[in-house]
Amino acid sequence: MSVPTAPVDSGDADTQAAFAATVVDEWVRAGVTHAVVCPGSRSAPLALALVAHRGITVHVRLDERSAGFTALGMGQATGRPALVVTTSGTAAVELHPAVVEADLSGVPLIACTADRPQELWDVGAPQTVDQTHLFGRSVRWFADPGVPITATRATWRSLASRAVAEACVGAGGPGPVHLNLPFREPLLGDPAAAGGASPGRPDGRPWHEVVAGATEPAAAWVRSSIEEGVVSPARRGLIVAGAGCGDPTAVLALSAALGWPVLAEPRSGLRVSEPTVVATADGILRSAAFVRAHVPEVVLRLGERWVSKVVNGYLSGSVADGAAAIVVAPAWRWTDPEREVATFVRADPTSFCAEVTRTLGEAVTRGSHGGWLRSWQAAEATARRVIGSALDGESPAAAAGSPLHEPALAHRLFARIPSEATLVVSSSMPVRDVEAFGLPRARPPRVLSNRGANGIDGVVSTALGVALASSAPTVALVGDLAFLHDVSALVRSDGIDADLTVVVADNGGGGIFSFLPPASALDAATFEELFGTPQTPDPAAVAAGLGWPVDEVGPDSPPGTFEALFDHRVGSGGLSVIRVLLPDRDENVAVHNLVNVAVVDALDAEDSAGGHVRG
Repeated sequence: MSVPTAPVDSGDADTQAAFAATVVDEWVRAGVTHAVVCPGSRSAPLALALVAHRGITVHVRLDERSAGFTALGMGQATGRPALVVTTSGTAAVELHPAVVEADLSGVPLIACTADRPQELWDVGAPQTVDQTHLFGRSVRWFADPGVPITATRATWRSLASRAVAEACVGAGGPGPVHLNLPFREPLLGDPAAAGGASPGRPDGRPWHEVVAGATEPAAAWVRSSIEEGVVSPARRGLIVAGAGCGDPTAVLALSAALGWPVLAEPRSGLRVSEPTVVATADGILRSAAFVRAHVPEVVLRLGERWVSKVVNGYLSGSVADGAAAIVVAPAWRWTDPEREVATFVRADPTSFCAEVTRTLGEAVTRGSHGGWLRSWQAAEATARRVIGSALDGESPAAAAGSPLHEPALAHRLFARIPSEATLVVSSSMPVRDVEAFGLPRARPPRVLSNRGANGIDGVVSTALGVALASSAPTVALVGDLAFLHDVSALVRSDGIDADLTVVVADNGGGGIFSFLPPASALDAATFEELFGTPQTPDPAAVAAGLGWPVDEVGPDSPPGTFEALFDHRVGSGGLSVIRVLLPDRDENVAVHNLVNVAVVDALDAEDSAGGHVRG
């Protein structure tokens, strides 16, 4: 006897398909151009709608964790949120690291996690976990609209449009949004059978238009601070510029008007050959004599902090000695780990700089500390000369290591990368080396790094996302552990089109730990097991096995080998890896110390000759 089966209600599937078609069309209207999709059954309605829409480019990634960081990279590259779409269960959980990074680094991202309908919750259904507020406080907005039904059709476009607005211009600044989207079986429907996508606004406009111009530059505070002499050419001041500092032209104009040096971190876009730019602060501020002679009265911070503990320690010490610390940021984020900032100015940094420069031009200011700026300029010139000599192979400091050690790799790569390219730098040692040894250029590359959570997680995937969303070449500088940690980023389907060169600085383990207390406090075997952690896989073999063209540079390679390979790969199109075999980690510490000591010795020699001007 046959068992009767319930008739399939195709209406639900068609309605779900119409919902997916509607939200995808609305995302395109709102400016979303890229979606990263991971294979899965429950997310089928959304995946099919994305592929069917000609206004969005779909990238399929196997691993959800890698997919999240790929979408993050797209957001970094474009300033617009990319979608990342997963099925339900642990697939959704895998997005958490990328969501955390997007939150802390202020990158727009829309995480769409498919889910089981509510009747399958808490009954042991497969691939079902609690996805409600899965990412906690890391998202700017969370929504779970329930299984799409005809009665909610009028809300669909609003849901999609608000998700983009919340990711881009929410009160907390750009960041991630989480849409948890339950779908009920059957999953494959015909949107036309349910009336197709809901009609949108005329002329292709998004459903919601959020007008969010630059935050007011606090004009009243600017005027009073100038009148009271807090921000004035008569004060010894510093501008500390990091990622998100605003338009470099506006920052440089303010620096020139005040006569204040700009301590320019690579991500600021200000590593340029301009008179007020100081790029070598990490080296300069290792000189105790220079620090004693250069205590600022005002520290104006625009954008993110430097990575360097030396620079941040100097700034904190200056505040302890009486300097006024001012932070300018457009979003309400409390960036003050030392609890020392006197004034937070919630303003767009570009508008703020322009307002201060304009007001200074109208104000009558008395006196200036021209000697203050000239002294910083002299120190910068000395440090640049010493670093360039050491890392271009012209001094005893360079001869202490192999022809290409970690400081030299960062220095030469930063000098050589095309101006139109983007450099994605891994946390740990690469970002520190680029910060310390990347010297100014007429037109520096754009520099990106995942410094929100400061981890090495997902760096290659982030770089891949940047490359997929960019028309110019992308270069990633990563350590061997970061490379192996994100090896799933190398898994690719046929037809992937990205101009990405991954430079792997291979020192056989975690190089940064050799600079930290465990290196001297522990016996060698324990240190290697817990901190050095050299890995068995050969990064070159791993990359080659996954179909990436690989070049290798070793200690015995002829001079200029890296530069020749780099020039050949970067901008030639396609994916490639350059593995650079570096000296052991102890030698890396020694080379860093030699270069830093050479800078300090040169500065102190000038101080003995009367070169440091005390304000």
